[in-house]
Amino acid sequence: QKCPMYPLYPPVHNTTTISSSASEMASPTTKTIPKLRYLSAWFCPYAHRATIALEHHAGRVDYEWVEALGWEQRKDSKNVTGTGKEWWYHWKAEELKRTNPSALVPTLIPVDNDGKASEEKSVFESLITIDYVDAIANPPTENLRLVPSDPYLAAKCRYWADKVNREACSPYYGVLVRIDEKERMENFQKLLGGLKAFSKDVEKSGGKTFLGGGRLSNTDVALMPWAWRFYIFEHYRGSEYAIPYHEPELHAYKEWFDHVFSLESVKRTLPDKARYLEHIGKYADASARSKVANAVRRGVTAHEIDDEKDTY
Repeated sequence: QKCPMYPLYPPVHNTTTISSSASEMASPTTKTIPKLRYLSAWFCPYAHRATIALEHHAGRVDYEWVEALGWEQRKDSKNVTGTGKEWWYHWKAEELKRTNPSALVPTLIPVDNDGKASEEKSVFESLITIDYVDAIANPPTENLRLVPSDPYLAAKCRYWADKVNREACSPYYGVLVRIDEKERMENFQKLLGGLKAFSKDVEKSGGKTFLGGGRLSNTDVALMPWAWRFYIFEHYRGSEYAIPYHEPELHAYKEWFDHVFSLESVKRTLPDKARYLEHIGKYADASARSKVANAVRRGVTAHEIDDEKDTY
């Protein structure tokens, strides 16, 4: 089933609003359902984290999807690239530039009962948006919480969410953006190390999810957008970059992968594989000029972007 929130074609270079599936699924209740404007981009794995959290809480949080970031090719009259192609740059909606100091997605803006967006209360940074959505959803049972109410488990999940972000997500861009083959493989090995560490802890919990028993957490959500996208490695970098699911150290990770991507709330968030494969080619051929790509190009990791050094 194709998720209605993702447009079939790239949006034009202005803000495109797409209806929320959460509102379509909401059931009548006496409780006031929190409402958000969700500034996003269909292709962005960081934003995908917020999307998964929002769809996990469908019916408990209502949101309006706004496609607020995309790509444009600028004229290359001076042959700056030397490739015969122009660089690809992000265009950004004015609302995104107003509400997020880094102008990055995801950005969540609460909407009051009168339909007015409280831009001064915008929430951003992908891992933080997961926690925020979970808090305002206030689910009725513990198993629906992405951040456990138990202080120890909450601390453990936040630690691991940060760990997989650094060790299993950021190296993804090193494999794609770095030009030197040795550096690409070093990033791939770092990524595999991160996946194996995660797999080991999932195995300790009993499998299926980070906390065990099939319960989703912010740690699972932190990794899922990248886990879905690892298929692009083999296409752009060769068979030696395929994730070796057959290795014993990744057995629990493979079980986790199969489980989380079978969930209906997750399946409706997944971008089309062929469309995403074409999109990510901008990173694979070094023509993307985003903050993440620029950070990796200057030798740091994707989670170490600098608004001044990596601007474009």
